[in-house]
Amino acid sequence: MQAHADKLVIKAYIGLGSNLAEPVEQIRKACAALKQLPESVLRQCSSLYLSPPLGPADQPDYINAVAALDTRLAPHHLLAELQRIEQAQGRTRGVRWGARTLDLDLLVYGDLIISDAALSVPHPGLPERAFVLYPLQEIAPMLELPGLGPLATLVANCPQDGLKRYA
Repeated sequence: MQAHADKLVIKAYIGLGSNLAEPVEQIRKACAALKQLPESVLRQCSSLYLSPPLGPADQPDYINAVAALDTRLAPHHLLAELQRIEQAQGRTRGVRWGARTLDLDLLVYGDLIISDAALSVPHPGLPERAFVLYPLQEIAPMLELPGLGPLATLVANCPQDGLKRYA
């Protein structure tokens, strides 16, 4: 990180999810891959959570987690790195909200609000997704979400909807 000392370090939060090909192992491999990201330091991964699928019901339950990164990567570069990790772990894009080996979502990137064709941050589904809010609260209970307010308020207004701590 010495060569890029002029770039600010940004706290980013990544949502992780899997329901295919040994989901627990997929999430563990993804956390290991996050440790290898350039210009970034993985600070924390939440516990694993089991949640019912958001999309079609004829798929297995998901294993979810949230990771905290300190990064110097620009948001779109970070997104590209996350997609590279997904592809390396067998992600194919098909049915929206369908079963997948790995899903990595850039949930929050510092205090930025981004909305363009490639990226929306904070993640637009964040306020109503227990499988993201509860693991995020575990690792960042005092977090203020840009444009959305305190994480604690979002959690208080979001039922667990079958979410269970897995490990």
